[in-house]
Amino acid sequence: MILVLGNSMLIPILPKMKSVLNISQFQVSLVITAFSAAAAISIPIMGYLSDRFSRKAVIIPSLILFGGGGILAGSSVAWFGNHAYIWMLTGRIIQGIGGAGTAYIAMALAGDLFKGAEQSKVLGIIEASNGFGKVISPILGSLLALLIWYAVFFAFPAFCLISILLTLFFVKEKAKSAEPPSPGEYTKGLFSVFKHEGLWLIVTYFTGTACLLTLFGILFYLSDVLEKKYHIDGLLKGFILAIPLLFMTTTSYITGAKIMKNLKLMKVLIIIGLLLMTLSFATLVFFSKLVPFISILAVSSIGTGLVLPCINSFITGSVNKDLRGFVTSLYGSVRFIGVAAGPPIYGWLMGWSRSGMFLCTAALTLLAGVLMLLFIHVSNPSSEESTKSLFQKLKLTTE
Repeated sequence: MILVLGNSMLIPILPKMKSVLNISQFQVSLVITAFSAAAAISIPIMGYLSDRFSRKAVIIPSLILFGGGGILAGSSVAWFGNHAYIWMLTGRIIQGIGGAGTAYIAMALAGDLFKGAEQSKVLGIIEASNGFGKVISPILGSLLALLIWYAVFFAFPAFCLISILLTLFFVKEKAKSAEPPSPGEYTKGLFSVFKHEGLWLIVTYFTGTACLLTLFGILFYLSDVLEKKYHIDGLLKGFILAIPLLFMTTTSYITGAKIMKNLKLMKVLIIIGLLLMTLSFATLVFFSKLVPFISILAVSSIGTGLVLPCINSFITGSVNKDLRGFVTSLYGSVRFIGVAAGPPIYGWLMGWSRSGMFLCTAALTLLAGVLMLLFIHVSNPSSEESTKSLFQKLKLTTE
């Protein structure tokens, strides 16, 4: 949940940041993008380090960096005057590097600790926690902004301290059964995975990225509309932004609890989810009033909640423990490319055409659905095969 707070808590304060710092819409979007881009670049490195050493050895220093970056970003506004924006971006980059060692390393750790149907359920809880962070973060951001608009940055170290203590005392990581592979052996193993399983991994990576790009892009648009068109600010704005996210979180939790290791069901739910997203985004072209807009947007959030836990289960179960950290982290990296690209892309689309923005969004999710339908073919394993690697059960066909 910590990683999600890094971006989502800032969404309610972006318009205020723009006016106080006297910066452009593009510069405002870079506050989100700097964090996300730094995380996207750093996540694979953190994944390798977690495979080489241990998950906790990466998670705890990463949380320290995350909190420290928040302090720097907040201090820049309070004390650095005309140079506040540059130092804020620097703090956000540090936060992004720290954030790289949190959520997706936790996902790999869950893959280490849990197996079979229990693993899918736990991964669903992790995705639901991710979504819950998105639900509460605009509310928290709005509440903290009542104190002073940049108080959000100083909340990050407090959350990180709680997470560090919980990780230290309650996460019991299994000891490695053997010496970790050398860098050469590790690289060879990764090339082998992507040589034989690269196509379906790329398709699932693309789908996860599309979900996050559309989610943060639409939230960026909604935050701007609430303030400029409806003059809604503060706590009420946070609650409105949380509505579609609440639908996504609830759906993610239920999906993770129900899918077990039923690969056919996972694929069906992914296709249904992407179709719901496509229909919702295409329909939004015809609605501008707030209540119907939020209602239809909630349908796309349900679709996202169906898609993400299934993709998490596919990817986390696809490789053995020695490579899991890198493969799940690379997935996290491309998801963050979507998060990083969302605000600037949608900022441009908002200036181009509202209808065009929603139709392009619908086209993207439809493309993801077609790729999943065409390139991922699954057959459910028998109980005797339940401990085998998931990618041994995934059959891909390209024609």
